[in-house]
Amino acid sequence: MTATAVPENWPHRYASRRVRCGNICWHLQEMGAGPILLLLHGAGGTTHSFRHLMPLLSRHYRVIALDLPGQGFTEKARSAPCGLDNIAADVAALAAQEGWSPRAVIGHSAGAAIALRLSQTLPIKAVIGINAALGNFEGVAGWLFPAMARFLTLLPFVPQIFSTLIGTPRQAHQLLTSTGSQIEPEGEAQYLQLLRTPSHIEATLAMMAQWNLAPLLAQLPQLTCPCLLITSGGDLAVPPVISDRAAALIPNARRIDIAKFGHLVHEEAPELIAATIVEFLDLCQTAEDMGQ
Repeated sequence: MTATAVPENWPHRYASRRVRCGNICWHLQEMGAGPILLLLHGAGGTTHSFRHLMPLLSRHYRVIALDLPGQGFTEKARSAPCGLDNIAADVAALAAQEGWSPRAVIGHSAGAAIALRLSQTLPIKAVIGINAALGNFEGVAGWLFPAMARFLTLLPFVPQIFSTLIGTPRQAHQLLTSTGSQIEPEGEAQYLQLLRTPSHIEATLAMMAQWNLAPLLAQLPQLTCPCLLITSGGDLAVPPVISDRAAALIPNARRIDIAKFGHLVHEEAPELIAATIVEFLDLCQTAEDMGQ
């Protein structure tokens, strides 16, 4: 297992460092000072998903963003499991090794599920989900999509074929706009670079194949950590009703909708998302100080 070099043009490359924990060589980015905010991207993303958000949050906090195992520039053994519980356990082990005690964990899409799972094992003060992927596929898709992903991971050269088929500017643009988001050309170029990386595609497919939300969803009523679910009215990937259902089950949860934007709202409107996050965390701190 060799570490993939972070490209010279990658966002905030100066803030990148590598940490080995167990059989994973993590790529993470860190900036700012103060209480820790841990940022977790969704399936197929990397730290670059938070390229605009990190500098804004680092004015108030020590911000740490990770590439999930096998994705982006984090290296893992190909045979290592990468389901929800596995990834949460890997992140928890890294936090323990590094002595991190996050004030909050912020997760986008599938990263929000990991954040909620972590709240069961780490002394986290708050969880924030951005267009949180907290719903299973329904009907036939519930078994067909994961089964297809498992099947594809077993076929040789599938990641290379996927990279060839979707690793074009046109396909990258269509994929991003299909989420309801419009991001800047530089951001599209970074996603294109990931789509052209077979190891990243392979890890993303493996994560999809092993993903199982059922245990977490069943435990939502037992979660005690304050939770904010931020949704976007224009999200074509994870509709806001998914967060509505989750917020109704989590005892100390609230939902805020940011109109007009899509699934990648934190990339489209980072100032608005940062302000929403800071305000929520300030309220959590005030409530904690008052002993509520």
